[in-house]
Order: sequence, then structure tokens, then C-alpha cells
Amino acid sequence: MLDALTLVTGVAALFLAAWCGWAAYRDEPTKDWHFIGMGVVSLLALVQLVVGIVQLARGEKPEQGTTIFVAYLLGAFACVPAAGFMSLSERSKWGSVTAAAGAVVLAVLEVRLYDIWGG
Repeated sequence: MLDALTLVTGVAALFLAAWCGWAAYRDEPTKDWHFIGMGVVSLLALVQLVVGIVQLARGEKPEQGTTIFVAYLLGAFACVPAAGFMSLSERSKWGSVTAAAGAVVLAVLEVRLYDIWGG
């Protein structure tokens, strides 16, 4: 895995969580700018998914197993878009809380991906 990509994705997820958390604190729903931020973070997770699959195809192996690594990659890719779609259904501060929670989950998954790969 690329350590720099994992770090950038995790930090971007934490910034997104803080931004959506601030909106929730101010009793605001998710807005278009939040969804653009979610798109950027999701794009980073997609790049990480592709890089991880390419490295597996080259024959590199994670220390804790390929199956768990791929499962975490897919989960990391899916968590922010899933939270974004859920926040669309709740157009109150709770939508912002949902988006923030999804971003925190992504940050935690990034740490776990680093550990699984052998960091």
C-alpha cells in the first residue's frame, strides 16, 4: 500500500468529519459543499481501492491476509457514499451527523488498512 495515500485519505476523512460535525453543531443539514467534499474523499478511497487491487495483482501480499484486506478496501470505498445517501434522506442536522460519522468510520478503516498491509 502507499502509505502517503492512506495518510491523505485518512486526514481528508477527518477534515470532512469535522466540517460536517460543525454543520450539525450549528443545526444545519448537509449542503452541496458537503457533498462535494464527500465526493473528493470518495475519489481518494477509489484511488486507494485501485492501487490496492493493482498491488495484489502484482503479487504483493498483505501481512494479515488478502481476503480481509480486500474487504476493508471495499468497506473504505463504500462508507462515505453510503453515509452521503443516508444524509439525503434526513434533511436536518442529523444528516450532517450521519455524514460526519461515515467520515470517522473511513478514517478508522484507513488505520486498519495500514495495519493489515503490514505498516
